[in-house]
Amino acid sequence: MDLIKLEGIEKTYYLGEVDLPVLKGISLRVARGELVALMGASGSGKTTLMNILGCLDRPTGGRYWLDGQEIASLSADARAGLRNRKIGFVFQNFNLLARTSALENVIMPLSYTSESVSEREARERAIGLLNRVGLGDRFGHEPSQLSGGQQQRVAIARSLVNRPSLLFADEPTGNLDSRTSEEILRMFQQLNTEEGITIILVTHDATVAQHARRIIRIRDGMIEDDAPVGGVHGSAEVGR
Repeated sequence: MDLIKLEGIEKTYYLGEVDLPVLKGISLRVARGELVALMGASGSGKTTLMNILGCLDRPTGGRYWLDGQEIASLSADARAGLRNRKIGFVFQNFNLLARTSALENVIMPLSYTSESVSEREARERAIGLLNRVGLGDRFGHEPSQLSGGQQQRVAIARSLVNRPSLLFADEPTGNLDSRTSEEILRMFQQLNTEEGITIILVTHDATVAQHARRIIRIRDGMIEDDAPVGGVHGSAEVGR
């Protein structure tokens, strides 16, 4: 079953008298439970596409269904509510709150959700996730007391606290050494395999992309290639 379905998605930025087309008719499908890499060079349109898929922005043309719901025409408030319920994000720069413990950083998104979660349940959920990412002994540590890899693990736990069905990881290993990067990428693979979370890795790095099961390559605002990792490459304008 499709979790994501795009038909002819376009995005144009209007800069005074200049129109800048960034996405030029993207059509694709992502099934529930897939682990996909969205790959492209800087300026290819992959970040713009992620922002639309993640309900951070809206397209100027085309249609987008997320879990069967048409998204492209939703208001900003409606998109925000959808993000809180169904989507998690992990970023390159971690985006943790300074002078705030790992536990409090993980709990924080629950204050923005419409879900009724008691303080006790929020704490138990956050503790469980920090244990899940191997930080059971770091609950009280602030970001400055954690390594880059540990901060990214906190960010991953935070992204999962609302129990999303879809997780975006935007250059998640960009600030990490190779060994720590491999550990983080294996964690995403485990979350996908064991928890069934649909994960989209947004990256320019072929090594990172190889940890997915499918690679969608974006170039000049269009899908250049869409193929399983290790499979035969070819055009996939319609997606799966």
